[in-house]
Amino acid sequence: MSLTNKVAIVTGAASGIGKEIAREFLTQGARVAIADLNGSQAAAAAKELDPSGKKVFSVSVNGTDEAQVEAAVDAVAKHFGGIDILVSNAGIQIVGPLDTFKFSDWKTLLAVHLDGAFLTTRACLKHMYKAGSGAVLYMGSVHSKEASVLKAPYVTAKHGLEGLAKVVAKEGAAHGVRSNVICPGFVRTPLVDKQIPEQAQDLGISEEDVVKKVMLKDTVDGEFTTVEDVARCAVFLAGFPSNALTGQSIVVSHGWFMQ
Repeated sequence: MSLTNKVAIVTGAASGIGKEIAREFLTQGARVAIADLNGSQAAAAAKELDPSGKKVFSVSVNGTDEAQVEAAVDAVAKHFGGIDILVSNAGIQIVGPLDTFKFSDWKTLLAVHLDGAFLTTRACLKHMYKAGSGAVLYMGSVHSKEASVLKAPYVTAKHGLEGLAKVVAKEGAAHGVRSNVICPGFVRTPLVDKQIPEQAQDLGISEEDVVKKVMLKDTVDGEFTTVEDVARCAVFLAGFPSNALTGQSIVVSHGWFMQ
């Protein structure tokens, strides 16, 4: 399950889970394109991960913009000579009760998670189909399996990614392309840190109780999932050698959700 000389695009890779996946892919011998809405942060991450600049390429892209996505993916393919792996990781979070949730916020969140996944997938598939192989990974969540209060659009989007992955697995099989979903539990990233005070206010409880009684209450050990945990899973799925593992989802959550 080697990633040696494979070319990977990781979206939302300037920080957090995406950056750690990029780091682990590099350790496993891959060449990595760090795609992010924040171009300067993407460039900084690329320089940090590979000061030589030989194995990392950064690109600024709004994942919900069709023209930008097509141009960015083509630029990566031209730079590295192809695309073997897509990790659709970019995401945002907006929390609030459903009865007062703004339609504009609903559309924004679904666009980032679902439109972004569709556009990057479509752009990468043409290169993968041409090569006759590829792996597409979506960053789902335990919320691809479960629901939580205050997260209607997020839960909806993460469930949707499982459906998209299954279709890609069905259509991609004839072209040697596999597709799977990684479903992390709560990972202590800036995205999660932002949610803690928001949920404390909405639920009328302390931030400590949000962590212990909401986020981690159903884990087996009261621990956050780490970015390293998720990155190791991404390596496993990206490098799996056959269609025996496609159209599936793997939960990485300290036992929060058990299939």
